[in-house]
Amino acid sequence: MEYQEFLYAVERGLNEKFKEGTKAVLYSTVKNNGRERKGVMIEQEGSNIGPTIYMEGFYERYKEHFDVSKSITEVMKFYESVKCTDVVKECKFDDYESLKEKVVFKIVHYEKNRKMLKGIPHIRFLDLAIIFYILLEAGENGMATVLIKNEHLDIWGRSLEELHEKSIKNAIKLLPAQFMSMHQTIKDMLQEQGEELEDFNDLSENETMYVLTNSVRNYGAASMVYPHVLEMVADMLKEDFYVLPSSVHEVIVVPKSKGIDEKEMNAMIVEINATQLEPEDVLSDHAYFYDVREHKLMMNG
Repeated sequence: MEYQEFLYAVERGLNEKFKEGTKAVLYSTVKNNGRERKGVMIEQEGSNIGPTIYMEGFYERYKEHFDVSKSITEVMKFYESVKCTDVVKECKFDDYESLKEKVVFKIVHYEKNRKMLKGIPHIRFLDLAIIFYILLEAGENGMATVLIKNEHLDIWGRSLEELHEKSIKNAIKLLPAQFMSMHQTIKDMLQEQGEELEDFNDLSENETMYVLTNSVRNYGAASMVYPHVLEMVADMLKEDFYVLPSSVHEVIVVPKSKGIDEKEMNAMIVEINATQLEPEDVLSDHAYFYDVREHKLMMNG
């Protein structure tokens, strides 16, 4: 069964199982960096928004057992774990006053998202773009968000400048920046996975790389745009540094004195983007450079 046939079969199967008032419909969207993704959106009466379940992973598992009914059951279980919460149902998307404290921002590559950027408010930042979204919820199961489009600003009667200013204040409060050594980041990941840490020695004095992200480690690369964050990093490192775009979720900071050749650094970023990241998670194909004396982030090379 081809992927599109699989989608149709799952849509039919879900609608046979759902009670009245809940409906599955096929959904297609262009994500970050132009990647098209297809899935199933679950609509509920009385809710302004429903979760979209992307089906690529379910399809890969289907190709292992070729049992559509099993795939439908898996999707149903997943839906039960992520279906709309009260905070989503209560949101009125035409009422800016009820949403303004939830407006935050993320950063994406400008050129790779030209088509998407035509329909959404954005601000250029180097070769990147700052875009805005409503943070409905952030928890163990991930984030529930709504991308802000041009029509939202029209309905709200708000300016891009006002949106930008509000998003910065909210992001600092709701998604505060986190700066830690790579050593500490790996240690935290191992602890979360229940790994033994007896042989994981403290190497912080010899640290050559640091991670900058936000408190939920989702769209955390935006934290490098927060006011004064890079200045504070510079105060801690006491030297110029490179910012490597690990993904849209975090960046890696490397002190200049411990960095590798710039061409090698950029080549490494390109290779990692191509082999280790999902296309929509790629931020940029080159490093950035922060000049301490200029208090400025700039393109590297």
